[in-house]
Amino acid sequence: MLMPTYSDVKIAQDRISDYVFRTPVFQYPRLSEALQTELWIKHENYQPIGSFKLRGSINLMSQMSPNDLNKGMITASSGNHGQAVAHASKIFGASCVICVPNGANESKVAAIRAMGAEVRFVGDYYDQTAESAHSFAESEGFYYVDAIQEPAMIAGAGTYTLEILEDHPDTDVVIVPIGGGSGACGACIAGKGVKEDLEIIAVQSSSAPAAYRSWKNKKLSEAPMGTIAEGLATSKGYDLPQRILKDLLDDFILVSDAEMSSAILMYLEMSHTLVEHAGAASLAAAIKINERLQGKKVVIVLSGGNISIEQLKQILG
Repeated sequence: MLMPTYSDVKIAQDRISDYVFRTPVFQYPRLSEALQTELWIKHENYQPIGSFKLRGSINLMSQMSPNDLNKGMITASSGNHGQAVAHASKIFGASCVICVPNGANESKVAAIRAMGAEVRFVGDYYDQTAESAHSFAESEGFYYVDAIQEPAMIAGAGTYTLEILEDHPDTDVVIVPIGGGSGACGACIAGKGVKEDLEIIAVQSSSAPAAYRSWKNKKLSEAPMGTIAEGLATSKGYDLPQRILKDLLDDFILVSDAEMSSAILMYLEMSHTLVEHAGAASLAAAIKINERLQGKKVVIVLSGGNISIEQLKQILG
């Protein structure tokens, strides 16, 4: 499988510009004061689907041949990637099937259906769902859109880090959530391509630490998966992302579901911003490693804002 390059990210930036919003990087004084560091937020929740995932799907489908588009798209998703594939499919005129885990976020499923995609509930978590989606692709002739190991997805995801460094070239640290790894890998490729000494820190749920263990052990590893953060809910490491992370990632932090919930409340109180658990992971990590961030300019990636009403009710008590 080809390793995406910095050049691929730059090309993707031009390719997706007509379809993807260039999201702002905002600073909120109360958040910076709370962490006693210069903290900035990259608002990927402002994308049309409320998540950075749209960047990769547009980058992939905009390059597809008419033959592949005519096959129709199928993918596995916990929600945001599914919305991205459904949205891109609608733009480029492809039929679309999104396979989601049983019990998937209802608001994300409703959004996928509203874009005209068929939704199939299979498996209890992402990796099981992906196995079924692969089988459907083979038996029904769909084009399978890989959320994690497709180079065009990673290159597309890397474009938000290009934007960060174009807007704030003096950034010292970027903190990015990781499930399978497309966003973190894109951040590494783009970030190091622009600024070699940029520190890139990935963050994952301690209740789904497969990518973390794979990175730490320097070999693909599995781990129990029980996190509420569906965007981080993978149970194993993946080859292409781990090869990239092994070479380019500076550090990897684990946070608990409770810490992500606290970060969601902090976003609400201090920036009036609605965030899902995966999107709040980078703030939770910044709080956890607060002392080592002192004196640095830190950008945290708010990767998605698609929290359900039920999840929000539980956090608010």
